[in-house]
Amino acid sequence: MGNIADYGAVQQWVHGLKEQWGGDPDMEQRYDVLQRFADFAGTDPDTMIAECTRDVESGKRIRIKGRREYSEKIAAFQATVEGNPRQQSRAANYIRSFFIHNGIFMQAGLTGE
Repeated sequence: MGNIADYGAVQQWVHGLKEQWGGDPDMEQRYDVLQRFADFAGTDPDTMIAECTRDVESGKRIRIKGRREYSEKIAAFQATVEGNPRQQSRAANYIRSFFIHNGIFMQAGLTGE
């Protein structure tokens, strides 16, 4: 896997955060968490998003199964993060933010769709 910041889905995430905040977000910790999640999931950021979407005539649609699988992976990853529950939750929220800014709605506890 190359530099995490070079992936299109990561660039989309940064762009979305800049628009949301009206400035440059501090990405160093976010990149670190996303890299650790990608290693945990055994894939790269662009593949994660591709596995949660499918192309249809009108554009892209959410793949419910893919979204559910990644929601479960986020929960499992969160449990491996060192620190207190707040730090674990923040790490999981960084990952959810990555998915959300790439058009994949995620929220804590989404596994029981």
